[in-house]
Amino acid sequence: MEIACQQVMTEDASVFSVQWTELQSAVANGLSAENLLSRYLGYIKKCSLALIRPTILISGIEFRLLGSRLSLISFLPPVATESFTTLRICGGFLVQPRQCDRGELRFGVEQLPESVRVSLQLSDFCPLILGSASPSIIRFWLYRMTQAAIHRLVTVRFLSMLYRELAGPAGRVKVVNVAVRTGKPV
Repeated sequence: MEIACQQVMTEDASVFSVQWTELQSAVANGLSAENLLSRYLGYIKKCSLALIRPTILISGIEFRLLGSRLSLISFLPPVATESFTTLRICGGFLVQPRQCDRGELRFGVEQLPESVRVSLQLSDFCPLILGSASPSIIRFWLYRMTQAAIHRLVTVRFLSMLYRELAGPAGRVKVVNVAVRTGKPV
């Protein structure tokens, strides 16, 4: 099983991160972007041992810390199209305060000629750790070693788990670096 992955800091110091895998069409039968989002929310709670609790509200979705009202990241309600469900970032502790109206997390289930591509894409995200449009090297490395590493680990493991649930036990998972956007690798 291969999972394609790219994480970069773009020119404006926002983060772009994408991970995807391709499944046989028969295996992905019935999988939708909305279903992918629902599975991801359950996975976040499970893999964080319920430290992070996705909370669905009328105003959107919040990733709350423990049982508190502290939202690590807040999203507007999901917007769905045929192949994608998108959550627009609108706030949270991990987001730069002046950049709360930027960024999105997109879940994709796209039919390809021979397979189905399942993807998670974070774009235009401005993490608090980076601090500004020109982060110091210390802030960059702190982000890279914490949030970026955790995000990559969680999404790769989520896609691996999804593959095993749909297709059965997978052999070895191979993460393949791809180049979708230009930027400084994180």
